[in-house]
Amino acid sequence: MATVADQLIEVLVQSGVRRIYGVVGDSLNPVVDAVRRSGGSARGGIDWIHVRNEEAGAFAAAAEAQLTGRLAVCAGSCGPGNLHLLQGVYDAHRSGAPVLAIASHIPAAQIGTGFFQETHPQQLFAECSHYCELVSIPEQMPRLARIAVQNAVGRRGAAVLVLPGDVAHESAAHPTGESGPLGSPPAMLPAEDDVARLAERIDRADKVMIMAGAGCRAAHDEVLSLADTVGAPVGHSLRGKEFVQYDNPFDVGMSGLLGYGACYQAMHEADLVLLLGTDFPYDTFLPQRNTVQVDIDPARIGRRSVLEFGVQGDVGATIRAVLPKLRRRTERSFLNDMLRKHERSLQRVVDAYTEEVSQRVPLHPEYVADVLDEEAAADAVFTVDTGMCNVWAARYVTPNGHRRILGSFVHGSMANALPHAIGAQTAAPGRQVVAMCGDGGLAMLLGELLTLKTHALPVKAVVFNNSSLGMVKLEMLVDGLPEFGTDHDRVDFAALARAAGLHSRRVEKPGEVRDGIREILAHDGPAVLDVVTDPSALSIPPNITASQVRGFALAASRTVLGGGVGKMLELAKSNLRNIPRP
Repeated sequence: MATVADQLIEVLVQSGVRRIYGVVGDSLNPVVDAVRRSGGSARGGIDWIHVRNEEAGAFAAAAEAQLTGRLAVCAGSCGPGNLHLLQGVYDAHRSGAPVLAIASHIPAAQIGTGFFQETHPQQLFAECSHYCELVSIPEQMPRLARIAVQNAVGRRGAAVLVLPGDVAHESAAHPTGESGPLGSPPAMLPAEDDVARLAERIDRADKVMIMAGAGCRAAHDEVLSLADTVGAPVGHSLRGKEFVQYDNPFDVGMSGLLGYGACYQAMHEADLVLLLGTDFPYDTFLPQRNTVQVDIDPARIGRRSVLEFGVQGDVGATIRAVLPKLRRRTERSFLNDMLRKHERSLQRVVDAYTEEVSQRVPLHPEYVADVLDEEAAADAVFTVDTGMCNVWAARYVTPNGHRRILGSFVHGSMANALPHAIGAQTAAPGRQVVAMCGDGGLAMLLGELLTLKTHALPVKAVVFNNSSLGMVKLEMLVDGLPEFGTDHDRVDFAALARAAGLHSRRVEKPGEVRDGIREILAHDGPAVLDVVTDPSALSIPPNITASQVRGFALAASRTVLGGGVGKMLELAKSNLRNIPRP
C-alpha cells in the first residue's frame, strides 16, 4: 500500500524532479524512505543528495533551478531542520528560482501543544514563498503537492509543503494519477496602446539610455537591436551582466555600489531611461525622472523609480513589437560620447588600482580573478559569494553567452557560493563549476566540503583568503566608521580541505597563481585553491574626508571602489574603434 510520502515522490517524479537536497531525520524519515524505495534517478525515481546543513540544501536547489529553469527540491526535518532551510528558500524565492521546500512537521496531534521542536512553518515560510500549506490528512495528497509544484514553476519562486511525519507515514487515501510538468512560460506581449505610447516616447527623446537587468536573459539580440536603432548606450545591473554585456558594442558598464564605467553618468544625462527587465534596488543611483519601465511583473513597475509610465510585458516581445514603429537614428553623438567616457573611466581605474598587481605581495585579488577568468572554461558556471567576490565577478568574469554567474544577488546572503556550486554541479555533471568563495563565507558552511567528497562533485572552490570580512570593512569605512570586528585569524583552508579528503593547494606568491589555478581546474574531482590575498586591496585611502566618504556611494565608478575592471577596459577600447574620433 502506497503511503502519503510515496505519493509526494510520485508527483515530484512526474514533475521532472530527479533529486532532493537535505538532511535526514525523525519527522522526515518517511519521505526519505520513499526516496529510497523509488530506486534513484537511474531507475526513474529520485536521488537523495545528503548535505551537511539544510541551508546548503536549499541554496543548492536554488542554483539547480536557476541553471536549468526546472523545478528543484530541498527538504528539512521538523523544527530546527526546516528552520535551517529558510535562508536558502529566501534566496531562491527572491531570485525567481522554482524551488519546492518540503518542511516536515511534528506529529499532527501535537501541533499547538508546545511539543518538542515545535515551530509554525506556515508562518515562518509565508514571507519567502508563493504557496505554503499544511497537509493535515492523507486525503489532501496528492492534490496539495501538485498545487505547490504549479505555484513554484508557474510563478517562478518558492513553494513550501508542510508535512507532519505521521501523516507522511499513513496510507494514501486516493490514487496518485498522472500529471506532467508545466511547459515553457509564455512571452507576454503588452497592449497595443502601450506599445504605441512607448514608441512615441522613444522617438521624442534625443538621448535614450537603456538600463538592462536579468529580465533580458532571453532578449540579448533584441536589446542590442533597440540600442542600434536609437543610438542608446546600454548599462546593466549585476544580475543583468551575464545576459547583456557580451558582444555588446553599446556597453557602458554597470550601475550600483559595485558599478563601473559610464553607466551612472549615461542614466543621468539621458532624457529617456528605459529600465528593461530590472528591479535594481538602489533608487539613489536612478535619476528619478525621464524614465519608462518594461517588466513582466507589474508589482515591480514603479517601485524603484518615479516613472512617466510603465509597460507590462516580456522584454523581448515588447522590443520586437516596438521596433517597427521606431525611426532609425543617424545622430549618435550621445552614444559615442558615453562610450568615450566609459573607456576613460575604466582607464583611470586601471591606472590607479591595477598597476603591477601581478607582482605585489600580498596578492591582489584583482589579479587572481583576472587569471581565473582567463583559465576557466568557455561554458563555466561561476558561483559567487556575497561580499568582495561580487566585485571580482562583476569586474573580471567575462560573459560570453555560454557562461553563467550565480550568486545571492537579491537576498545577499553570505556563504552561498559553495552550496550553489553543489546544486549547479549536480545538475550539470559534465560542466566546469567554479565557486568563488570568500574566506568568511566558506567558514560559515565549511562542512559542505564534505558534501563535495561524499558525492564526488568536481567543484573547484577558489578561496579569496584575506582573513577579513572585506565588504563589511568597506561598508564601515563608507559610513565613516572605523573598521571593527571584521578581521579574524589566518586559516589554512587548503589544509582543512586535505583533511576532508579533497585535492587542494595554497598560493601566496604572484608567480604561483596561474599554475595553481590550472592545477585545480585540471584536477579530476573536487578541489580547493586557497589564495592568500591582500585584506586592504580596496580600503579607502586614509586621508579621505568625512564629506568625501558620504559622497562616495554616488561615485562608485571612481578609483576608491574601482578596484580593477578586468576585461571591461579591453571591451570598451574595442567599442571605440567603431566610432569617429572627436
